Amino acid sequence: MLFNIHSYYSLRYGTLSIGELVEGLQQRGYHCAVLTDINNSTGSLAFIKACSQVGIRGLAGMEFRNGDTLLYVGIARNPAGFKELNELMTRCNREKSALPKTAPQWQHVNVIYPFGTELERPFRDNEYVGIRHQHLNKIRLQKGLYERYVIWQPVTFITNDQYRLHTQLRAIDHNVLISQLKPGECADAGEVFPSRRQLLAKFKDFPELIANTECLLSGCSFDFDFNRQRNKQTFTGNRYDDKLLLEKYAMDGFMHRYGRRDQAAKQRALRELEIIDNLNFSSYFLITDDICRYARHRNFHYVGRGSGANSLIAYCLGITDVCPIELNLPFERFQNPKRKSPPDFDVDFSWAERDEVYDYIFKRYQGGKTALMGAMSTFRSRSIIREMGKVYGLPKGDIDRLVHEPDSILNKNEITRMILNVYQQIEDFPNLRTIHASGVLISEEPLTCYSALDYPPKGLPTVQYDMHLAEDIGFEKFDILSQRGIGHIKDCKEIIKANRGVVVDTSRPKEFFKDPVIATQLRSAKTIGCFYIESPAMRQLIIKLACDTYRTLVAASSIIRPGVASSGMMKAFIERHHDPTKIEHLHPIMEEQLGETYGVMVYQEDVMKIGHHYGGLDMADADVLRRMMSGKGRSKKHLEEIHDKFFTNCREKGYDEAITKEIWRQMESFAGYSFNKAHSASFAVESYQSLFLKTYYPLEFMVAVLNNYGGFYQRKVYVNEARISGANINLPCINTSAFNTSITGTDIYLGFDCLLHMERELALRIPEERQARGPYTSIEHFSLRTGAGLEQIILLIRCGAFRSLGIGKKELLWEAQMLLNTPKTKARNPNLLFGSPAQNPKLPSLEHSLLEDIYDEIELIGFPVSATMFDLARSSFRGDASAQALIGYVGKTVRMVGDFVCDKYVQTRNGQVMKFGTFLDVSGEFFDTVHFPQSLARYPLNGNGLYLVEGKVVSEFGCPAIEVSKIGRMPLKPDPRSE
Repeated sequence: MLFNIHSYYSLRYGTLSIGELVEGLQQRGYHCAVLTDINNSTGSLAFIKACSQVGIRGLAGMEFRNGDTLLYVGIARNPAGFKELNELMTRCNREKSALPKTAPQWQHVNVIYPFGTELERPFRDNEYVGIRHQHLNKIRLQKGLYERYVIWQPVTFITNDQYRLHTQLRAIDHNVLISQLKPGECADAGEVFPSRRQLLAKFKDFPELIANTECLLSGCSFDFDFNRQRNKQTFTGNRYDDKLLLEKYAMDGFMHRYGRRDQAAKQRALRELEIIDNLNFSSYFLITDDICRYARHRNFHYVGRGSGANSLIAYCLGITDVCPIELNLPFERFQNPKRKSPPDFDVDFSWAERDEVYDYIFKRYQGGKTALMGAMSTFRSRSIIREMGKVYGLPKGDIDRLVHEPDSILNKNEITRMILNVYQQIEDFPNLRTIHASGVLISEEPLTCYSALDYPPKGLPTVQYDMHLAEDIGFEKFDILSQRGIGHIKDCKEIIKANRGVVVDTSRPKEFFKDPVIATQLRSAKTIGCFYIESPAMRQLIIKLACDTYRTLVAASSIIRPGVASSGMMKAFIERHHDPTKIEHLHPIMEEQLGETYGVMVYQEDVMKIGHHYGGLDMADADVLRRMMSGKGRSKKHLEEIHDKFFTNCREKGYDEAITKEIWRQMESFAGYSFNKAHSASFAVESYQSLFLKTYYPLEFMVAVLNNYGGFYQRKVYVNEARISGANINLPCINTSAFNTSITGTDIYLGFDCLLHMERELALRIPEERQARGPYTSIEHFSLRTGAGLEQIILLIRCGAFRSLGIGKKELLWEAQMLLNTPKTKARNPNLLFGSPAQNPKLPSLEHSLLEDIYDEIELIGFPVSATMFDLARSSFRGDASAQALIGYVGKTVRMVGDFVCDKYVQTRNGQVMKFGTFLDVSGEFFDTVHFPQSLARYPLNGNGLYLVEGKVVSEFGCPAIEVSKIGRMPLKPDPRSE
């Protein structure tokens, strides 16, 4: 009887979740209902599934509006009608056009217009008029028109609190004070959720309307098989040809990877191919392979990872560079009888090339069957408070105080209490539809069979649901990611070829695993710029592990994740790695299954192993456990069922209850924040590729890092790394520099892109014009050729970019002012602008100061280039020890001067805040600091600057740090121009 209910996917309008709607339908006695969210079908299939689980006939529809104007409601009579609804909304989203005021001539959709709608044509057979309770007196005398009338009871909220929430959401949506909302911008207060009995009682005098409504809905059905796979079913057109093609590609790759003699590898390859075919995964492998083949054809570097990297076939195809036999990666996920989705492949491309890969995918798999994965941006704590503060007209200061000091006595008033109450109601409420970071869907059927499509700014179609619903309805996404580390590798090889004439190959990373020079570089944690192994925490872990092998780095890539560290097992792993006598196995099965990792669960697969071999779960339940703990499962009830089964099995086996609890704690604490082993192995391969380039071509590598806009650190860190590696760092120069950083020999020239206030078009034009017509010979020459104005020329002068002219900065600034500081009408005329000798007076000798240059560089680039921050210090003191010698001062109190690099907040177990800091010493080497809550409260660490640090040197597994007792900014020499 309800054909116009809204969920909270009617964004900033609805107030009820899918679960609340279905529960409400059950409690109120309804057997059929239609979800009709406004201009979207995000929740339609989730609603239908939830209804079917409780015996309600859920139907799909959509409410169509232009702005706040309700046009009509469409109800799909079947899945074909759902597709029609989605196609209309998709077309309008694509064309950025308004919806038609009257419905199209749909074949499988019933249409309901609001009472009072006047059409310029007769009503079609599938078109009706919705009658609200308040309209009944108006239609009592219209007996002959009843055949087109149906009961219309929209549902948007249940309680008065939800109605108030609805009005608050509408104010947020319209960006107005709640008092400024107009009647048409909100739902009618009568859009409540009546019981079926109450609704029928309202219309008891109009049995024709009741019959019409029941007849309309009885003609609708929506059967949807949620167990069917909806990815593109074949690559070639039929399954058998897919099987043959995959075998051909795989065995060709097998010969390249293993040769003819490795019979064990061949047996595994054949077994995998059989399983892949039996589970109908061939097309998924072939499509992923097709994307990677295109990338190789375009010379795009990429890294394949995810659970699919467990597959030897993926290795043979070249999707990954991880040998699963070498690392003993299991294929059990494919053999799991409860696993009906294909393996997860994540393919990383350079951030600068991913859009071209997208372009290929969307053109290769056309017909409306390819789209980006959607995502849902939700209201979060601070955003809720700020939005609510605005709609109630609170001053910014009051909002800031409410955000940062919620317990302040000044917050105790009716408005702030109401805002905090709303915060509790809508935390994690859907707010905006957006795009998943990397997911692409390639479907067998047009994607409008499952939702309307949005067209965000980049213009690629995007489904209106997230990855969880996609999985529920049978989709497995292709993850096409981007990262800067891959850009580093590709660009570095091109820079090496241009600068040294050497062609470098990184496609055989196994050679790097055995290189003693690279091993030394890794063990010393000289990894700045290298993918995934450059952060302070990772460098410290490398030192603590004395990591110098591929296998150790694979483990490090996973134990650095928050879960392993928080469970206390990272420390245990390091201890056991160095001292086998420290290895303690909670149970013989732990020793049997986790011998390689010293009895410590490191990878997601370890959850499966222990769940199966210790906890007695079958591999299917063990995989479900692994997925749930890694955040891919959403059924808390199912997790509780597996928990109970695990403990029941352990009791039946006579295991010690305390040991069982500890094993479960370890699984539960880390699994959601760890990698699967194949994923870690793929990361480690890329880390080695970066490390090889950094070890043998450090200057070119740092140029590539700068041109891909860094990684973990600020730009100054990478410039420092290039300098201590032997580069001569040069400021941007109009007659030498390119848009990006460039290198000639050991001279590195920063590009114009490093200037914080440089216009991008001018930064691109300067090198293009110079290459086309030769070097610039004067300011006039430069301005005429590039069109640069006075402001941009002053910026370039101050950063030293005109130094090739052989004229001092101050003289150039005078000249620029005389030549260019003229009315715009004259500036358009080169003769007036440059023709008068009076505009170039002879200037006296002007004083120049290096300090002025340093301050100019800090202002214009963000850090000094001609010197270092240490050259600005008033004191000549640089510390009692150097970073390299710090390990020799363990237990002693030292003072060191450091240039701040970064810090990290950590909350202690009792809720206090502490920090870990990272600094550069005068030699450009890193040292780390620990700021416990008491010290941090007295001596805060406040971002960039030069600091004097005092504290005791401590060491953990050979990795030194300073436990700070005092810290303060160093006084700096003033800018001479400010005196």
